[in-house]
Formats: sequence, structure tokens, C-alpha cells
Amino acid sequence: MEESRTAHIAMIPSVGMGHIIPFIELSKRILELENSKFSVTLIIPCNAPLTQSQKLFLSTLPDRISHIALPPVNLDDLDEEFVGAEARVCETITRSITKVQEAVSTLVKTKRLVAFVTDVFGTDAFDIAEEFNVSKYVFFTSAALSFSVMLHLAELDKNIPCEFKDWPEPIKLPGCIPLKGEDLLAPVQDKKKDDYKWFIFHGSRYKLADGVIINTFQDLEPGPIGALVENGNPKIYPIGPLTQMQSILGNKSGEESECKKFLNDQPNDSVLYVSFGSGGTLSSKQFQELAIGLEQSGQRFIWVVRMPNDKAANAAYFNSETEDSLGFLPDGFLARTKARGLVIRDWAPQAEILSHGSTGGYLTHCGWNSILEAVTCGIPLIVWPLYAEQRTNAVLLTEELKVALRPKESEDGVIGRDEIANVVKSLMDGEEGKEFSKRMKELMVGGQKALSPDGSSTKSLAELASIWTSMMLSS
Repeated sequence: MEESRTAHIAMIPSVGMGHIIPFIELSKRILELENSKFSVTLIIPCNAPLTQSQKLFLSTLPDRISHIALPPVNLDDLDEEFVGAEARVCETITRSITKVQEAVSTLVKTKRLVAFVTDVFGTDAFDIAEEFNVSKYVFFTSAALSFSVMLHLAELDKNIPCEFKDWPEPIKLPGCIPLKGEDLLAPVQDKKKDDYKWFIFHGSRYKLADGVIINTFQDLEPGPIGALVENGNPKIYPIGPLTQMQSILGNKSGEESECKKFLNDQPNDSVLYVSFGSGGTLSSKQFQELAIGLEQSGQRFIWVVRMPNDKAANAAYFNSETEDSLGFLPDGFLARTKARGLVIRDWAPQAEILSHGSTGGYLTHCGWNSILEAVTCGIPLIVWPLYAEQRTNAVLLTEELKVALRPKESEDGVIGRDEIANVVKSLMDGEEGKEFSKRMKELMVGGQKALSPDGSSTKSLAELASIWTSMMLSS
């Protein structure tokens, strides 16, 4: 395709595959639109060199999607007591702004740049879009409900003088299910931390964007989407569900074939998939309780285990494992559950597992990418939120959509083995689980309709494409 006839989009995701993958899926969708005349460059801020797996994945992108991995920034000066995971991501982007500007400056010399799409933590880059006179957008890779929280956070900060978890009243946002203060995003639960200040900063700047693209769809979040659209500032474009339904790593064929063989031998809808995402970790005690609870349930399962960590629920994002996580399982667990369970260390082909006919439930940490994959496959859930916006997502799934069960914690914050066993049996073998499965399959159909040629998400993305094409023609 001739460069003179191609509208180019610069995208700035935040570090981590959980954000990069939705940006890539958005790029692919833009390129697949009818009469699409676009190309995309991903400009990736980093705080460490890309891993071999990330490099491998990025090397497989279509020709019209290129990427630039910026030089890693140094975060050694940050105080871990006050700077959490989200603040580190924000600092990574902010400290990379000069390099982002240089990359964009190079792009505009050879391409017709029409739009600038930043991550939720990338509003610092708005100034670069204005410098080059292109429209600026935010791509919010999670739920419209979480975006509403971010959008209203500065207002909540003024009206709620205490920590949110101590606020006795329900927090009501336009079009949204009422939330307890403790169920707001984890990074805003301590007002003394830098994470909180960063969230106030970025949430306050969303209205400066020409639009916000959200990875959700009408049937999934009609209330939050309706209120955001009605407000009109910023303009909202729901374009989901965008999911990565193929394996992104090419060096895991052993685990893939092992999972497929196990699933092929099980009855339909009989297997519970258990995974806490790419970053989620459990404490040592909770790890043991989960193992025994799964065993007590008597249900079939595939469990992706990761070495326990007693300090952080998202420790796997920042630490490569040096010990064998299987060694932390209860004595004899693997032998006792061999006939009906498969334990995989560190990674499993999640999309293939969820889409297999033998899978009937998913115990999840409530990461939005994982939720959308479950919706795409019509799989009901057990929700076990750990960090980020996952508690907010859990409320949406259990109280609003009613497609998930949530096990109760004991007074010491641990979910006990008996509770786990009962919840697993309820989802996999109870009437409640059957109702959840029915509703989840209705959402699956809703997602399919949204992405159909005349669907709401396709029309929303086509509207954006039309705006960007007109910018190219007028430039």
C-alpha cells in the first residue's frame, strides 16, 4: 500500500503484555475494517529489555503493524514503600516521553500521522500529539465501570475525606452498580502512595482527549456505557470484546499438547480451569488451601501454579521464578489428583483451554483480558480478585451480570479449603452454575453480535476510522 494513501496511527501502550496485547488486537481490527487504509506503529516504553517471548510475539505482527521498543528507563530511585506497580508503569511512560517525542518526530517525516492513541497511564503524551497537530485518544483496556471510577476519581477525592475502604456509604457513579469503597481500584486504596496521585492525575486528563476507546461492548455494560455516552465528554467508543484467542508464545508446545490431551479425555463442561493470570500470586497458606480445596471438591481441573509469595499478590510481574512451584503443593497432592487433575507450572494455553468443549468453569483473578476471553467462550466464573481493578471487575460479574461466584474470606483474609470446595462444586455441579453458564452464553452471543459487520462495536470503530481518514484527506 502506498504511504501517500495510508493514514498512520501511533500507539503508546504501557509496559506489560496485558496492555500490549489489547493494543495489538485493536490495531488488527483497524486494519481489518472494510476499505481500511491504515498502518500502525507501537511505541513501547520499557523499564527493562524486552523478553525473548515478547520479542518473538512482536516479530509475528502483520506488515502494517510495526513497533519501536524504547530504551529502558531506570527506576532504581523509586521508594518501594510509596511506589506501587501502577506508579512504576506511570513513571516508565513519563521518563520515556523524550524518546516518544523523538520516535514520533521520525514517523511524521515519512508517514501521514492522523491519530495518537495512548494507554490509560499515558496522558503525559498528549502534549506530543498537540505538537504534531494530530488527534489524541486514550485506549482504556479494561471495563467501562473502571473507567467511570477513574473519570470521577478527582471528584470522589474531594467528597470523601477518609480512605475509600473506611467510607460507610455506597459509592454511586452514573449508570454504574453501587460500589463499596473497598471495591474501588486497588491502587487508590492508600491516598499516601504515589499510585493514588498518578490515578488522580491521569483521570483528570481524560476529558482532554478527543475520544476514549474502551475494550467493552453494549450487552456487557449497558449502564456504564450509556451514562458515559450521554455525558459526551470525553466521547466514548466501545469496540470490544478484543481478545487474543491464539497462543502468543511459540515455545510452549509441550504444555499445549498436554492440556489438549487431558481435555480430550474429559466429558463436556466438566473441567474447571484455575489461573491467576501472568502476574498473580498467592500466599503460601492460601496456595495450600486452594490445593486442598480443589482436591476436596472432587471436580476435574487444570491448575496453572506459580510459586507462592507472602509479600505481593502481583509478584510474578516483577520476579522470574527460580524455584519449582510444584514443590509447594501438599505432600501427595499430584498423586491423589492425577486421575482428574492436571497441574501446569507457570504457563498454559489459556485461550485453547477456555474454548475447549470439556471446560465448564474458570477460577480467575478477574483481569479484564481473562474476563473477555471467558465471555468470548461462554464460560462461567469463580472470581478471586488480587490487585489492580480486579475487585471492581468482581462486583460487575457477581452483582450486576450474575455470571460468577465469589468465595468468602475468613477473618485472617484467607479463603479456606471448605469454602473453596463448596464454591467449586456449586459452579461445576450445581443449579446456580447452570444458570451462570446460561447467562454467560447469552453474553457470548452479545459479544459476537457486537463484532459482526453491523454490530455496535464494529460501527463504533468504523466511526473512528472515518474520522481519521477524513483527517488524512484534509491534511
